[in-house]
Amino acid sequence: MDSLETAVRHHSGIAVDRIPFWVGLLHHLAPRTVAEVGVWRGDFAAAMLAGCESIARYDLIDPWRHLPDWNKPANIEDATFEQHLAATLAKTEFAATRRRVLRGRTTEVADQIVDANLDFAYIDGDHTLRGITIDLLTMWPKVKPGGFIGGDDLWPTIWQHEARFEPTLVFPFVLHFAEAMGARLFALPHAQFLLQKNLVNPGSARGFTFTDLTGRYGDPSLRRQFLAAPMPTPVSER
Repeated sequence: MDSLETAVRHHSGIAVDRIPFWVGLLHHLAPRTVAEVGVWRGDFAAAMLAGCESIARYDLIDPWRHLPDWNKPANIEDATFEQHLAATLAKTEFAATRRRVLRGRTTEVADQIVDANLDFAYIDGDHTLRGITIDLLTMWPKVKPGGFIGGDDLWPTIWQHEARFEPTLVFPFVLHFAEAMGARLFALPHAQFLLQKNLVNPGSARGFTFTDLTGRYGDPSLRRQFLAAPMPTPVSER
């Protein structure tokens, strides 16, 4: 077991939620350049900026607008998104010189981040198949060799919400992406994941490893999950 796995196991074992886990792990990793995809109300960003003094630049990536092609419960009206942006700015104001607001979808703002520049990126955006595919493929080149991508909403079931919403495909897509890219992948408590980019030969499938610290991610197949899809919510209850 190397130092990374030792640290991941340690912080997974003592953290009661995702935020203290990431604060502890990032304190260990000491990243200088960080990006977060899917900021919402800024709680995660504020905690990372407060708890990780090594961070010199933190990019906040979020459209903060209603998206007509995103079928998830968090796709709320524009006025509420404006309130969420205001809350984010207020919560991170103490670190205003270290933050950078990139308002837009990942593909709309990614060209403002230099390739191979990020030490760490955190993805908590659109968890549909389309969303996690675009976010990972877009952010991967922005991360340095040896750097990391973490993320939220890794669920052993794709049915995170009722059947009227798009399935959550963070898992198994992250697993297959890691295999294709030769990345180290950790499935973590609190529905989190951590990818490490291959330091020696990024993109070589030979570096792929998968460590499941939860014991919940044994079967990545989709057929059994579609056969067990939840019943749609009756119209009268929506």
